[in-house]
Amino acid sequence: MRTASIVARQLGELGMEVHTGVGKTGVVGLLGAERPGPTVLLRFDMDALPIQEENDTDYVSTQPGVMHACGHDGHTAIGLTVAGMLAQQHERLRGALKFVFQPAEEGGCGAAAMIADGALREPRPDFAFGLHLWNERPFGWVGATEGEMLAGSCDWECVVSGDGGHAASPHQTHDPVVAAAHIVVALQTVVSRNVPPLESAVVSVTQINGGDTYNVIPGEVRLAGTLRFFRNAVCDRVKRRITQILENVASAMGCRAEATFGSGYRPVVNDADAALLVQELARRVPGVTAVADDERTAGSEDFGEFMADIPGCFFVVGSANGERGLDYPHHHPRFDFDERSLTVGATLMASVAAHHVLPD
Repeated sequence: MRTASIVARQLGELGMEVHTGVGKTGVVGLLGAERPGPTVLLRFDMDALPIQEENDTDYVSTQPGVMHACGHDGHTAIGLTVAGMLAQQHERLRGALKFVFQPAEEGGCGAAAMIADGALREPRPDFAFGLHLWNERPFGWVGATEGEMLAGSCDWECVVSGDGGHAASPHQTHDPVVAAAHIVVALQTVVSRNVPPLESAVVSVTQINGGDTYNVIPGEVRLAGTLRFFRNAVCDRVKRRITQILENVASAMGCRAEATFGSGYRPVVNDADAALLVQELARRVPGVTAVADDERTAGSEDFGEFMADIPGCFFVVGSANGERGLDYPHHHPRFDFDERSLTVGATLMASVAAHHVLPD
């Protein structure tokens, strides 16, 4: 709420029409819309992560157990900087800019919540752009890939139910621990034996919970994990196979299992023309030394919700600096980035927006 209020206040001071409480704590600022032209959505995520920060800086998190371990504080700073740059050109705008400051990207389906609250209405965007600081690459590098760039994701879980009993008398039980162990092993065949070799998917088991003491076979074990995919057809196939393995392996062990799947995120698929535009403009940004067109990752991002039927591009801006120790990965308690990447990100995003709404 505090971050959202700061964002809303600064957008208001720039003369924007500001909407708060969009998707609970999201903020939308509208600039322009007085003259005919395209509407361009620029999205910046704001949320932190439940991680205790281990950095020793004068800007370390003051909230125990919470830190910006993925660069979203940088995204918010970039967004407000871009807003300030383009607000100065307000009288020249042809069309409108929608500045979307989004909460809950980190697994909270914040994009969908904002869309449900009208973020894509009045006016509806013609194009959508988003960015992410990227500690996988050094400062000076920018990546914008045509087509599939980030994987879709879907969480899954199941409860393997059996008949517990005394650990000294396993013959009197149907042991869900053993069934769960066989399920974990069998799930490793889903990608290698069910996904075409030229396609891509990931199935991971990330939680196994069951039992409370050493001499009791429990009545149930809970499994949970995630799957990643780039094509919906692959996702559907993987879900079917996960369900078959869970149910049939459990049954073979005298147990029961039922899979449930979360709503998840769709893949981020960039429009070819939009990606080429970002690449072209990135080469003109001071400090950029390399522009890649083939950066893909099985990581997921809910910006794809904004691009479900709106052309756009999600691009990444290199932010690591190994010489200064600013190269810890995202979601690490010592994550930090080279702040020069903020200038690159803001300059590039402003250039992309200006291309659409400012006359030559």
